[in-house]
Amino acid sequence: MVITYSRLAKVTFPVFRLGSSNWHVQDGLLYLDGLLLDDKNMKGNTLGLRRLQTPFNNLYRLNKSLDSLVGILKQSNNTFIDNAGNPFLYEKTRNCKLIYKKIRKIERKDTAAVLWLEGIGHPMRVPRPPAPEMAWAAVLYLNNAPWMIYEFSETKKSDTRRKV
Repeated sequence: MVITYSRLAKVTFPVFRLGSSNWHVQDGLLYLDGLLLDDKNMKGNTLGLRRLQTPFNNLYRLNKSLDSLVGILKQSNNTFIDNAGNPFLYEKTRNCKLIYKKIRKIERKDTAAVLWLEGIGHPMRVPRPPAPEMAWAAVLYLNNAPWMIYEFSETKKSDTRRKV
């Protein structure tokens, strides 16, 4: 399955980076390059639960988990599996502006942080506050509106574009 930013709601995070797109399904078992990736015959709603229960020991090693679209965008490869066990190719289809904004205020919440940025009238939520030395936030703009924070920086960098 091919996923783009507009169909991201179909993906269950976290996602895991895969080394290739050479997967196939046989009898409820999902294989990647001859190694077992998921055993849909086992009970459980998540990839991790089914992998823990499977009697097979030739498991494909999942090295890196990503918990957001920004994590996917920063990867050089485009092959992933989501937490529900659905493998997919992420296709970057659209160019977006990446604009650096000064961080005005950081509000710490129970499970996240809220950032107020210069020139943006609403707060932007991030999973954790940036390091104290980070004074700038790079914001991706979709349809000329602030969409998500891409990264943090100590200094203002040149505005640019990213393909999403």
